[in-house]
Amino acid sequence: MSVIVEVQDLVKYYGSGENLVKAVDHTSLNIEHGKFTAIVGRSGSGKSTLLHMIGGLDRPDSGKVFIGGKDIFALKDNRLAQFRRKKIGFIFQDFNLIPSLNVWENIVLPLGLDGRKVRQEDIEKLLVQLGLQDKRRAMPGTLSGGQKQRTAIARAVAANPAIICADEPTGNLDSQSELEVVNLLKKCVADYGQTLVMITHDEGIAQMADYMIIIEDGKVVSRS
Repeated sequence: MSVIVEVQDLVKYYGSGENLVKAVDHTSLNIEHGKFTAIVGRSGSGKSTLLHMIGGLDRPDSGKVFIGGKDIFALKDNRLAQFRRKKIGFIFQDFNLIPSLNVWENIVLPLGLDGRKVRQEDIEKLLVQLGLQDKRRAMPGTLSGGQKQRTAIARAVAANPAIICADEPTGNLDSQSELEVVNLLKKCVADYGQTLVMITHDEGIAQMADYMIIIEDGKVVSRS
């Protein structure tokens, strides 16, 4: 299998002296293309900081992240933002939907920001696949937690990124919606040939992944 993400000796510290927090501490790892990798760790272990750097949302103090062979932190901020929009989709625990836009508008927003054409038939197919076909004109405030997260999944998948970074995407959901969302994500990854990197503290969800990486105190302690 080919490696799509290569993390080399990544470091991110916050504070100083007695207040120094080693969020990511000389961490290296590889993520395989087309697979579901779960990054597991307790609160404060550094897993979200690591994911944000893998996704180019935050720059490290030192170290490198290669995506498809490209050193993303060698890019200036505006070029990095363009790279993110094209190559990386994000799904967050709190959904991050725009409250003034309906479901359809939220899904196609990243395409518009990147100046790409919206292929309506592709979005319709995605709505059906995620069970949102009757909610395309609904506003986020009228949706359940599961529907909001499915909308966030659709937004991430619609831009056809190489990688989807999901930060505790089931954290605000009940157990039934949680399982549903993870299965939908796995299906989207399989159907669209994308790579899924998910942060979770739930070992049950992590067991559904192809690979599990365990983080403690900013370091990789296990990969299986």
